[in-house]
Amino acid sequence: QRELVESGGGSVQAGGSLRLSCAASQHTFSSNSLAWFRQVPGKEREGVAAIWLHEKTPIYADSVKGRFTISVDNAKRTVHLQMNNLKPEDSAMYYCAASWRPYESTLSPGDYPAWGQGTQVTVSS
Repeated sequence: QRELVESGGGSVQAGGSLRLSCAASQHTFSSNSLAWFRQVPGKEREGVAAIWLHEKTPIYADSVKGRFTISVDNAKRTVHLQMNNLKPEDSAMYYCAASWRPYESTLSPGDYPAWGQGTQVTVSS
């Protein structure tokens, strides 16, 4: 099976909400951290949110704090990103990723060797 498969992207008006999901394989769900990143053409990939799977401790980029929530559903082996009060600047391809780094979660792409294919989020004004 695919290691990480994102879904839930789409087009929404500013102020709206979307919930992204990332189905993880047994291998990637056995990682230490799962995270969401986003990227737009011409810009570097940026970390959005990450969660330490052992204690479910989340971290967020300042730009999304208070609006986005990352969570994990152990039964479904899925990580979610609830995105509320979306802004046009949130438009990007969103990727989920897994890290086996044996330390606290980070928002650094280099710490994540396993990646999904991405799901597009477009927020119109």
